[in-house]
Amino acid sequence: MLLPDPDRDAVVAAQAAVMVELRAANAEQARVIEALTARVAELERQLGRHSGNSSKPPSSDGLAKPPAPGRERRAGAGGRRPGKQPGAPGAHLAQVGDPDAVVVHRPAVCGGCGGDLTLAPVVGVEARQVFDLPEVRLRTTAHRAERRRCGCGRVTAGGFPGQARAAACSGPGVRALAAYLAVGQHLPVERATELLACVLGAPVSTGLLGGLVAEGAAGLGGFAERAREQLARAEVAHFDETGARVAGRLHSRPFGLDRAGELVCGPPQARGCGDGRRRGAARVHRGGGA
Repeated sequence: MLLPDPDRDAVVAAQAAVMVELRAANAEQARVIEALTARVAELERQLGRHSGNSSKPPSSDGLAKPPAPGRERRAGAGGRRPGKQPGAPGAHLAQVGDPDAVVVHRPAVCGGCGGDLTLAPVVGVEARQVFDLPEVRLRTTAHRAERRRCGCGRVTAGGFPGQARAAACSGPGVRALAAYLAVGQHLPVERATELLACVLGAPVSTGLLGGLVAEGAAGLGGFAERAREQLARAEVAHFDETGARVAGRLHSRPFGLDRAGELVCGPPQARGCGDGRRRGAARVHRGGGA
């Protein structure tokens, strides 16, 4: 019969107490690990948010904007292959019946015996057409306003047309193209002036081109007001914003769209101001807004 050992019982009791403490510590560590794992997952989700998978505006993407999905991914989603689809009408460059110029290429000598082919009969013709741009150059028109003296002694001067704004100035065609490059094609001012100089030989200054956008906007003659009224009358309207870079800084441009496809844009503004502008545009609309 084994007798009780006080020392052994004390050791067992101490070890049991240590095991209880270890189990409690392990449970606390598991709780902390679970909380940290959830926190990391939430932070990764927030870092992965962009305009394509959340309600964030495109202007907030900045330089970290994710690339568009590849062709294989887009085709695999719906089984649609890139390029022309079966049954869709094709589009290609076709010959025309009335070309602007015809150039005939006649063989001078026979490719076999070397004989002269000047009076040889024509037995066939192969036609090819080249579509190209004509030479583009500036056309200068001199406007001279005469001053004439009447028999009464008064001198009267002829008036210049509105396009002759100064002793030497760019005409309406150059100004319209410059404004289109800046607004329609979103070219920076310096690149637009380089294109006009290289392609047209038009020496347009950056200062002139920078002022053309405001000049063109002033000539719209109440378009913004009419578009605003049309949006207010629409049953359903959509309001959003798109991003653009101005002087190297990311800006957002709000716009509204109704079912007829009429578009009205607000002025560009620094990133972070778009939500308030979009809410202000939505207040203009009294029907349903998206």
